[in-house]
Amino acid sequence: MDSIAPVTPVPHESDPLVVRGPRLMLRYATLEDAPRLFDLATDPAVTRFFSWGPYTTIEQPEAYINAQPAKRESGEILDFLVVDPDDGPIGVTGLAEIAKRDRRATVGSWLGHRWWGSGANVEAKAMIAALAFRRLGVERLTAWANTRNGRSQRALERIGFRREGVLNGWHRHGDQVHDVVVYGMLAAAWERSPLHAVDVTIEGTPPPAFMVGPAASQ
Repeated sequence: MDSIAPVTPVPHESDPLVVRGPRLMLRYATLEDAPRLFDLATDPAVTRFFSWGPYTTIEQPEAYINAQPAKRESGEILDFLVVDPDDGPIGVTGLAEIAKRDRRATVGSWLGHRWWGSGANVEAKAMIAALAFRRLGVERLTAWANTRNGRSQRALERIGFRREGVLNGWHRHGDQVHDVVVYGMLAAAWERSPLHAVDVTIEGTPPPAFMVGPAASQ
């Protein structure tokens, strides 16, 4: 009888990244989180400027969660739940569009409507920026905001992102094409921004596909 080779655990999955701020935490989603993500993202206001949603069936957040390990492995997306100690998951933030040669990534996030204007977005951005610049070796973060999404534009500018211009016809949502404002933050600007002042700790092993340069610190 042939022996079955033992399955070697993937270090970055057996020791997952966890990022902690003064109040909130970032962690990977599990299938147990699907009902909460469904509740948050059935709101059309939350998903208005995204190419997906609003959710209409529980299978949609389940499919999203099931796809995440492979996307972490390939370097496509590094998404986290934004978790409040009292309320549980309140949204998602993450990194995508990784360019190892240029040491850059794109940051995106969304929060449930109830937490808009609560300060949660600032803390979530501070945590994901600290992970990018301190641990992954990123030297530039890019962020997009729909030209009609003034709230998102103002939020990015308040935390230190620099408006760099408008990209016409940049995002396709089904049959519709949208213009976006492009924002950037370099590592040196992050060190001078309000995000850098937020106390952040990082635990766990990053997926190798997202290590784009030498880590500045732990």
